[in-house]
Amino acid sequence: MSNANKWFFKGSERQVHAIRELNLELSQNSYTVIVGSNGSGKSTLLNLIAGSLDLDSGSLSIDKVDQSHYRQHQRSHFVSRVFQDPLMGTASDLTVLENFRLASLRSRKKGITIGMDKDFKKKVQQCVSEIGLGLENKLDQPIGTLSGGQRQALTLLMTIMDETKVLLMDEPASALDPATASVIMELANRITMQHRLTTILVTHNIKDALKYGDRIIMMSNGKISHDVSGNEKNALKPADVLNWF
Repeated sequence: MSNANKWFFKGSERQVHAIRELNLELSQNSYTVIVGSNGSGKSTLLNLIAGSLDLDSGSLSIDKVDQSHYRQHQRSHFVSRVFQDPLMGTASDLTVLENFRLASLRSRKKGITIGMDKDFKKKVQQCVSEIGLGLENKLDQPIGTLSGGQRQALTLLMTIMDETKVLLMDEPASALDPATASVIMELANRITMQHRLTTILVTHNIKDALKYGDRIIMMSNGKISHDVSGNEKNALKPADVLNWF
């Protein structure tokens, strides 16, 4: 992302310059954690990368290809997102298996029918069984009948059913109880490492910000105020990050 700017209500008394001349380069397969106060621009940045918001100026490239004018559905071919609300990202009335099938077709043209043969079901069962929640026995159950934590775990697994290159997570565990949140965060970390995804995690949880990822960025007033990676990040203490605020 180069010289990125985003305004809301531009030209009015309510004008907000949410992203200000922001430059951000992410290495392939990196895991970046973003922290910052409410209104600092964290979620706006994710929305710009996902394509749900347009840049007012500047550019955005993925794999050296300018994506600035690609719409959200076009970027969804290689950008996956997990939201704070576990109910987002899945179709409640469809079964678990049907949700996985839709996820696996994200970057392909949809036909009249969506096939779910025995091989596909076996593939999903194997994938789901690895998280240890017993959900591999509930593939024919509407996903809306599952708990928030179960749905969030499945949403994470669905991100790797297609050709995702970039994973965006906006406080994926903040709406869950501590035990379930820990499961979700560990699952996200494993998926990121095993599938070599370029990952961005937005979180208010300082403990998670220090535990996960190889780079930590703090945003303030639409800009990057701190950017720490490698051994320097590993040496950070909670008090160090709190002093940034």
